[in-house]
Amino acid sequence: MPIRPDLLRWQFAGYPANHQDRVNLVIHVLTVPLFWLGAAMLLRALITFSLLSLGIGFGLMLFAFLAQGIGHRREQNPPVPFDGAADFFSRIVVEQFVSFPRYALQGLRARD
Repeated sequence: MPIRPDLLRWQFAGYPANHQDRVNLVIHVLTVPLFWLGAAMLLRALITFSLLSLGIGFGLMLFAFLAQGIGHRREQNPPVPFDGAADFFSRIVVEQFVSFPRYALQGLRARD
């Protein structure tokens, strides 16, 4: 399947149901910044042609993804399975850079 239509709204609509478990939330809070750092290292690798940055960046992103997968398995309502490569990559990128930060900030604002 290609990228889901209206991916941002679709993913965020399911976020509360898919992120109820506190351990999963803690895993996300700890690993989303690691994913960001990994992505920055990949960009650095492209600019500097550094294999070390490439390896570190990919490793951080992979670690974050795998840890979050473990967290998602704890949920009563797991995420919708991926439907192909485009669906996988688009959903992962949107979750890391848009949906989870938005969800976390929304929760912080609700406590004020």
